[in-house]
Amino acid sequence: MEHSVERVVTLIAGEEGAAPSGGDARRCEMSQAQASDVELLDAYSRAVVAVADAVGPSVVSITTAQRSNGGGRQPTGAGSGVILAPDGYILTNSHVVRDAQQLEVTLTDGWRLEASIVGQDPATDLAVIRAYATDLPYATLGSSSTLRVGQLLIAIGNPLGFQSTVSTGVVSSVGRSWRSDDGRLIENIIQHTAPLNPGNSGGPLVDSRGRVVGINTAIIAAAQGIGFAVPSDAAKWVVPQLLTHGRVRRGYLGLVGQQRSLDRRLARFHELTQESAVEVMSVVARGPGDRAGLQEGDLIVAIGDRTVASVDDLHRFLSEWPVGRDAALTVVRQGARLSVTIVPQEAE
Repeated sequence: MEHSVERVVTLIAGEEGAAPSGGDARRCEMSQAQASDVELLDAYSRAVVAVADAVGPSVVSITTAQRSNGGGRQPTGAGSGVILAPDGYILTNSHVVRDAQQLEVTLTDGWRLEASIVGQDPATDLAVIRAYATDLPYATLGSSSTLRVGQLLIAIGNPLGFQSTVSTGVVSSVGRSWRSDDGRLIENIIQHTAPLNPGNSGGPLVDSRGRVVGINTAIIAAAQGIGFAVPSDAAKWVVPQLLTHGRVRRGYLGLVGQQRSLDRRLARFHELTQESAVEVMSVVARGPGDRAGLQEGDLIVAIGDRTVASVDDLHRFLSEWPVGRDAALTVVRQGARLSVTIVPQEAE
């Protein structure tokens, strides 16, 4: 009897060496699971806090304004941006600063600075502005090509005027396409679940290591948990051109075209794999297409070594092909397949 009492006392006291009963074992397993959840939450929290601390100071609020008739400022919009260099170069959305006559940026410590537009590229909805200061906190562009669906992302910005707001989510999808205001297709757009609101535009989308992998650009008002960001790999290509030229230099073929379905017999005869091509609707006089001998009704089926099935395929090629370098254009004219040389000019 005394032995049984001692065993009960030992179990109640929870002394080491006591063997748990079935109920105690279940409670023990639950405690371990809860402890594991706490550890995971702590790791998640630590990652977000570390990113907010590291990148947050480089995120600015951007206010745009027009000059009023009396010489004052008439605010017209607001957005976010991220400082990429200590001497005040800031990456944001083109639509945030478009048509702005005056710009002001506000840092997280409340410091306000006048700024000006260095260059903008509506085709990718990216712009670079410069604030007049030095030794500013700045962030680093990472690689968007390595993002995986489900990966943790942190959005930092100034939604609805609430400065330095942090929200989290995951990569929902990669490789999305988005039509910019000038009609060009922005490719490899990042879809994510970090909540965005008006004012987040131009703010950074950051991975758990504090690298900017996207610039938030759009939301779907009727949806929940769907946001989009221009990939950092596009920014790496656009920003140097904006700094050097104030714009992105893209090739121009001097023609108007539209997508047209290919006749199956024609496609089989010329061993074409696509179902459509770009029909030349008009040719600009003395433009690249005119000098190459293109005619109305020609069907463009390839440029360089790339198949052409839509106008977007031409845009993709021209966004990468050096201006002024010869390119091989394959067309079908009145049933015959021809190869012509065209020299893209810089688009104005």
